[in-house]
Amino acid sequence: MKVFKYSIVCIFSALILMNCGGKEEKKKEGFSYEKKESTAPVEKTAEASNEANVVIVGDDLMKFDKSEIKVKAGQKVKITLRHTGKLNKQVMGHNLVILNQDADLVAFAAKAATASATEYIPEDSDDVLVHTKLIGGGETTVIEFDAPAIGTYDFLCSFPGHYAMMKGKFIVE
Repeated sequence: MKVFKYSIVCIFSALILMNCGGKEEKKKEGFSYEKKESTAPVEKTAEASNEANVVIVGDDLMKFDKSEIKVKAGQKVKITLRHTGKLNKQVMGHNLVILNQDADLVAFAAKAATASATEYIPEDSDDVLVHTKLIGGGETTVIEFDAPAIGTYDFLCSFPGHYAMMKGKFIVE
């Protein structure tokens, strides 16, 4: 019985040491286990070269997979927002709001947090350029619009507290 226990301890120790060494080796070779944000250029369809198709994904960890979206001025823009999480929109709802250039992101987010009746989009706000509806886990929504004038615009999720992590730049070239 003692030999059996000793063998188990040796095997377990060897596995732990091999695991630690393997991770260290991968770190040296430049491997990373962290999820990287995508700032890839916007996809264009073959049928409509003047249309930008953007897919942005949000999850239950309050993260968008993109922190930057680039389009051309006047271009037709189609943004698809996917919520890959499991939580419903009352708990972990996401939307995508693109603000006008002169809008204050923090002030807008504070005002939006009190607008639950209108899916966290204040009715009397002049700050919103365009927005999606609020969605929950497993849902998708799409908006289409013409890109505004050249410049940099903020985008965010206006669900209470989400803007701190779920924001980025909508860049019109």
